[in-house]
Amino acid sequence: MATQSHPQTPSGGYRSTSTGNSPWVTGGATFAGVLLFVYGVLGVLQGVAAIAKDDVYARIGDYVYKINLTGWGWILLILGVIAVFAGWGILVGAGWARAVGIVLASLNLISQFMFLPYAPVWSVIMMAINVFVIWALAVYRPSTAPR
Repeated sequence: MATQSHPQTPSGGYRSTSTGNSPWVTGGATFAGVLLFVYGVLGVLQGVAAIAKDDVYARIGDYVYKINLTGWGWILLILGVIAVFAGWGILVGAGWARAVGIVLASLNLISQFMFLPYAPVWSVIMMAINVFVIWALAVYRPSTAPR
């Protein structure tokens, strides 16, 4: 089995390919698509859980962002559905998906910050993942050549 070699730079990294992307950037964008897709599925499940049964999440006292759990459920459900389509679009190379993914990851980051009191560990993990997705999609430059 032959392997494709990439010319290495003196620092040990890889030179950019014909699209201007290193293998790390291309892999990062693909991973961002997978993360968005999986996050979307989990967001749908999280939203349904919050809508269907308000006792899934702990009740909190006075909180600055006063949205009940049913409201949060709908927010998470809608963002989750959009994330599934954006993740799928990134994986198949749709042109619109990269911009939608960046905007969606930004909205998800904000919503997870506001959801911190309900699921603090989950929210912090998801915030970090959203930062990675934003970075990976921002540095990726898709090929303009027809497939």
